[in-house]
Amino acid sequence: MNAATANPQTLPQWLLHNARARADVVGHRHKCRGIWQEFSWEQIHERTRRIAFGLLTLGVKRGDTVVLIGENRPEIYWGEWAAMAIGAKTVTLYPDASEQELRYIAEDAQAVCVFADDQEQVDKALSVAQGSARLKHIVYWEPGGLWAYESPLLRSLDQLIEAGGPLRAARPGRVDETIEAGGADEIALLAYTSGTTGHPKGVMITHRALLGCAEQFQAALRMKAHGEYLSYVPLSWITEQWVGVALGMMLPLRVNFAERPDQVQEAIRELGVDILFLGPRQWENLAADVHTRMIDAGRLRQGMVKWGLGVGRAVNLARIGNTLAPLSARLLYPLAEALVLSPLRDRLGLKRVKTAMTGGAATSPDVMRLFASMGVSLRNIYGCSEYGLISAHVGDSYDPESVGTPCTDATSRSAPLEWRITDQGELQLKGGLGFAGYWKRPEKTAEKFDGEWFRTGDAVARSPGGSLIYYDRLEHMSVLATGDAYPKQFIEVRLRFSPYIKEVLVIGDTRHRFVTALVNIDDVVFSRWAEQKNIGFTTFTDLSQKPEVIDQVARAIGEVNASLPGNAKVLRFANLPKPLDADEGELTRTRKLKREFIEERYRALVEGLYADAQAVDLAIPIRYQDGRSGTLRTTVRIGHAAAPGLAMEAIETA
Repeated sequence: MNAATANPQTLPQWLLHNARARADVVGHRHKCRGIWQEFSWEQIHERTRRIAFGLLTLGVKRGDTVVLIGENRPEIYWGEWAAMAIGAKTVTLYPDASEQELRYIAEDAQAVCVFADDQEQVDKALSVAQGSARLKHIVYWEPGGLWAYESPLLRSLDQLIEAGGPLRAARPGRVDETIEAGGADEIALLAYTSGTTGHPKGVMITHRALLGCAEQFQAALRMKAHGEYLSYVPLSWITEQWVGVALGMMLPLRVNFAERPDQVQEAIRELGVDILFLGPRQWENLAADVHTRMIDAGRLRQGMVKWGLGVGRAVNLARIGNTLAPLSARLLYPLAEALVLSPLRDRLGLKRVKTAMTGGAATSPDVMRLFASMGVSLRNIYGCSEYGLISAHVGDSYDPESVGTPCTDATSRSAPLEWRITDQGELQLKGGLGFAGYWKRPEKTAEKFDGEWFRTGDAVARSPGGSLIYYDRLEHMSVLATGDAYPKQFIEVRLRFSPYIKEVLVIGDTRHRFVTALVNIDDVVFSRWAEQKNIGFTTFTDLSQKPEVIDQVARAIGEVNASLPGNAKVLRFANLPKPLDADEGELTRTRKLKREFIEERYRALVEGLYADAQAVDLAIPIRYQDGRSGTLRTTVRIGHAAAPGLAMEAIETA
């Protein structure tokens, strides 16, 4: 074993190390046609090596860029590692990225090859390639619907491997030699920002940064080797690169892939995963699922679940708060665990989960408390593509209101992390893994620094216990015409804990004297609720404007208002007549709100919220799933989240 594989410094070197030191250990498991197929590290290395030879035969070389787009499955991992093995860098896109998004990133990243999952992704890539002088190769692994395609740019993964056969026979050690020559500070991938305030920027991520973040995760969360991990979050989300890719290689983990995205929860239950990372929206959806099932249950079962969760809440919240639960709750806990909590975790697929994580956006503390009540210690991780892991919930006790304790300790690949909060409330960083810069944007890179300090752009505070409290992006912190400042996202994450609210956009700036909101109702929950209440409806639009639905949303907002200072209370709101949609530019692919776009699209509705209006007529351009465009014309009612007199008093003084 040479020095490179004895002390791996890149992802491909770790792959080579695993193929030699852990040859028979299962690294990947994929459910295909109902059967779980296992791949040892030796098999993964050989498959990746053959793909790499195919890329070399196409002319892909060190420094080139390879784009991958598709659902999480072994091939997207292997394609990424094959490109890295020959010194190329990669970019992974969300599977629902539009053709326009693919075109922008392929051109910006100077891509020469695209790995596309299936016919849908191939169609996007072919359209992009027609106008590109650089993009000349498209490789797919799911052949359904592609038999009649005859483009010279197109080949299957098997055809790519076959094309590399002669080079593999002539120089069988070529790829492994390239792997061993790799360096820690070479660019492994470009992680594009979400583009909430402009065009996405490619963050240059080195192998040192990827492996260093994996070390930080292990130091903070103490995950065990060979744990079962389900890869669900797309690789375009940098956290999946840190956990599923890098930590999965180094620890290692058994990384599992569901047959289809809609079978993820089934796969979680079937595998009994003990490590699970989901975004805030997925955890919120699971919480909403609990509420939906409660609506359908009889009174006896509802009472039993409420009792069990009450006991679990008393015991488990005391534990994470480092206090002692009441004796009665401790005595009843084994019974609640047997009758309610364990079956509930099992139904959600969380029975064996030991490390549950969330990140990428703010998570409602109430969601975290709900899962803690069930016996699932859901932990926040907070970081950014540019600088890596910043903080995490560590140990047995932590504060659900926070995003954790800063990860300041040095690792073998990073210096100690220093942090400070400026007078403006911005979190700034120094040391750690550092920031390699934005791809082809030195001026944007320079803007991220305040002297030696990296500017995160996040507004935070320090809790009495030393944890970080995340409020919002600094540019999204708002000031009303009264001079009062308030954090929009801080309010939004608490509103989203309501099972009735799927998304919410809080509005209010220097032009306004009070706070309002645009609400995207959860139609699945409300459909069940309306059925129980014998309320008839036809479409999402019709359901959203039912007076009973508006009243229920008003009550949900009122509950959050009770814990907010006066200037931050939401006084008026409107239920949007259609779901917010990433394909229409209203959300990013990580489900973050594109605030400016939404406010402009619903300008008439926003103006109605700040006028003495009871309803607003809207005409909204929409895009159907089959690609056709149209216009949604409807009347949207204005709801009062507080007592109408209070809301009208605020309006009259505006």
